[in-house]
Amino acid sequence: MTARRMHLLAYLKTGPTANHPGAWRHPAAALDDIFEPARYEHIARVLEAARFDGCFYADTFGLQDIHGGNFDATLRHGGQISYLDPMMVLPIMARATRHLGLGATLSTSFAHPYALARSLASLDHLSGGRAAWNVVTSATDLEARNFGMDGIPPKHERYDRADEALEACCALWDGWEESALVKDRAAGVFVDPSRVHYTNYEGRFVRTRGPLSIPRSPQGRPVLMQAGSSERGREFAARWAEIIFMTPHLREDAIAFRADMHARLAAAGRAPESCKIMPSFALVLAETDSIAREKHEYLQSLITPDAQMMLNSALVGVDLSRHRTAEEVAAAQGNQGIAGSTDRVLAQARAEGLGFAEAAAKPRGLLVGSATTVADMLEEWFTTEACDGFIFWPTVFPAMFEEVARLLVPELQRRGLFRRDYAGATLRQNLASP
Repeated sequence: MTARRMHLLAYLKTGPTANHPGAWRHPAAALDDIFEPARYEHIARVLEAARFDGCFYADTFGLQDIHGGNFDATLRHGGQISYLDPMMVLPIMARATRHLGLGATLSTSFAHPYALARSLASLDHLSGGRAAWNVVTSATDLEARNFGMDGIPPKHERYDRADEALEACCALWDGWEESALVKDRAAGVFVDPSRVHYTNYEGRFVRTRGPLSIPRSPQGRPVLMQAGSSERGREFAARWAEIIFMTPHLREDAIAFRADMHARLAAAGRAPESCKIMPSFALVLAETDSIAREKHEYLQSLITPDAQMMLNSALVGVDLSRHRTAEEVAAAQGNQGIAGSTDRVLAQARAEGLGFAEAAAKPRGLLVGSATTVADMLEEWFTTEACDGFIFWPTVFPAMFEEVARLLVPELQRRGLFRRDYAGATLRQNLASP
């Protein structure tokens, strides 16, 4: 038994799957209920029964049109499209659960802090203190153009704006004192106005007077998530993030990343344990290793080369059908691309002696095996302090998460590595519990 226990999050999309360009073709993949509330209620109940800390919805604000210069491949191959606004489905999931954390991806580059603060405070109230915000600055010109911009600004400028956006949001959330909502029938006072304050925030990029019309929510502010792996992204995470997720190729990469972030957190005056660092994986689980290998082989056979290239073109922000080497990719990226995804491809290329294009054409690695085998792998990462837990993204949805709940979670609980019940009432309290 160990006093330290891992945390688990689910990475979701309001579409047929996420990050695996062939899984939607699997006969067990649910395709006909994407627009049905029951789909989101079901996955919320599955994750809560498995005692996940929470889930969050990844999001892209538009159709990816980098590969081939158009969105044909994205639509044809079941690209990672957000068919619904995650902020619409999270309240549905809140109604179906009592403990599961609920997160949305929202961009500081496109939304004004007042609108962000208002929506997230509403979600935190409706969920009883379970809201999370995956803070992104966005990474593609296509998204910027959908919001009336010529292109995505440089990374440093996006993060400078994000710092101001978080400062403004926190000031808005703090504009209501905890005791402002008095609801005193006898005195005829619903809200004590002396406990509500103007914000009057003014920065280079952001201005807002405030206050919000929404009282202070159960958590005060949502749990903040972030995934930047660039130098500027890590600086931002050290200041704000309570969960950092990453996509390392090797355990050694994760160990180095976590050590670096702990040093940055300490330098920022924060306790390193206040931020959970979590790599992301997808799983192929079965009752035996041999069955899992067969399942994996079939799953990977559903990926077409063009579909894989389309996905990775979107992640690195460059048309990989035209730019083949790491040097060409770097020159073509400009302000676009996700640094963590580019770093993962580069690490895979180095580890396997491949060119950049060859590594980018390969499907992302999955953890494959029985519950015992996969638990062994997760335990090694966890006990060697490569991470504080894991983010699982789906292959076949919702079957993969149902298998995690049925096969893997009981094995992790048996080893004393994962909770048997929730310790707190809010997402932040559950993340802080051992």
